[in-house]
Amino acid sequence: MFLRRALACSRLLHRVALAPPLVRRYSPTIYKPDGTTHAVKEELTPLAKHIRDTVLATGPISIAQYMQLALTSPIGGYYTRGQVFGREGDFVTSPEISQMFGEVMAVWYVMHWEMMGRPAKTVFVELGPGRGTLMDDIMRASKRFQSFYASIRSIHFVEKSPELRKLQHDKLGCDWNVTATVGDKNDTGKTPLSSASQRHGGVEVGWHDVLEQVSVDGDCVPLVMAHEFFDALPIYKFEKGANGQWSEILVDVADSNAAPVLPASPAQLRGSLQSAGDDSNASHFKFVRARGVTSNAAMVLRDQRFDSLFDKGDRVEVSPESARVMIQLADWISTNNGMGLIIDYGADWTQGDTFRGIKNHRFANPLTSPGSMDLTADVDFSYLRFAANGRAKCYGPIEQGSFLHSMGIQARLQQLLQSTNDSKVQKDLVDCYKRLTDVHSMGRVYKVLAVLPNSSSGSPVPFAQPTAESSSKPEAASP
Repeated sequence: MFLRRALACSRLLHRVALAPPLVRRYSPTIYKPDGTTHAVKEELTPLAKHIRDTVLATGPISIAQYMQLALTSPIGGYYTRGQVFGREGDFVTSPEISQMFGEVMAVWYVMHWEMMGRPAKTVFVELGPGRGTLMDDIMRASKRFQSFYASIRSIHFVEKSPELRKLQHDKLGCDWNVTATVGDKNDTGKTPLSSASQRHGGVEVGWHDVLEQVSVDGDCVPLVMAHEFFDALPIYKFEKGANGQWSEILVDVADSNAAPVLPASPAQLRGSLQSAGDDSNASHFKFVRARGVTSNAAMVLRDQRFDSLFDKGDRVEVSPESARVMIQLADWISTNNGMGLIIDYGADWTQGDTFRGIKNHRFANPLTSPGSMDLTADVDFSYLRFAANGRAKCYGPIEQGSFLHSMGIQARLQQLLQSTNDSKVQKDLVDCYKRLTDVHSMGRVYKVLAVLPNSSSGSPVPFAQPTAESSSKPEAASP
């Protein structure tokens, strides 16, 4: 069975081979903690002043609230900026590295569309579409499969940032003047379809602030993609005390004595709580431990598994917003007989010290210069599976390198290498392939999770059938 599926992947990718190599030339980047030191306080920007005033007025705030303000505030939030991706931005995503990534994803959707009986109507829904590169590559590759492409009725982007919406619009070659400007709202409060895509044969493209605003016809099968979406959703952080109670880790003004300073963590994991501590004196903010049990701790950690799986001194990062989105996504996919892929960096267990900033392709203190960097935390895939349990079937996660190899990325690489005699282009193609698949780069840290309806039978390519135990509960961090 697996061999037949592998051969099918190879045949499908061969049909994509007519597309020429798209040279993006993003050299491999190794993220390293920033060792820069600062002796004086950084500039107090309007956003930093707003966060400071909020803390002074209400007391220390949750990390989740800090993330929301730093990333999406209209007075300087990170995602209100335009160029946050690529070499000129702060980080590079897999679709920006190579066209092969999006082409492989297109093949996955085509293969499972055929396995589902080739439904006549489909819609693509992408959560957090970045610059639109991934969907652009998926649609371009999909044109090689005429019946599948003919089934696509519309594309829906779940994206709040006006600046990123403009980039997505330009990438897909949409005409702004067809209907309402992005951001306008109709009488129902929903963002209408903003334009029609001229580049992809007139397929309508719509933008929405949240998944709840996406509305499709009942006979349309949703094809969902969430690539590097869940890692940016707000998290709460907690630490288990000697008395067995969980204390919340909060953000306070650096010169405030409202709460004791959080002691250094023994686990300094990739830009974690103290990873960029060398410049902590420059920040206007600091981490503190709540004096008592907060309402967040009481609500988020009320499940007994958190008491049974963790010991005193352990920290956990939990994203209730991720669970909420996953529940809705699972219900939607099952109700509409759709399919989805979730691709992100993370682990299949709960971790405690992964919250960090990313700036200029390096890890940075997440409390420094709010609004100037991306804030992120590793995705807890076990938590997503737990949220979807009983609502939809989850498969995986499996490592990105394993997924791409199983789907035939090596065959696609050979096709692209044979299509050009330019040695520099060939070298770039190989470098990009290695970066996507190598265990020392993106191949291992990034994971892929598939979501299918409860009514589906058999496991999707290239996933194994999940066990009852893996679907029932999140796991503790590995020792």
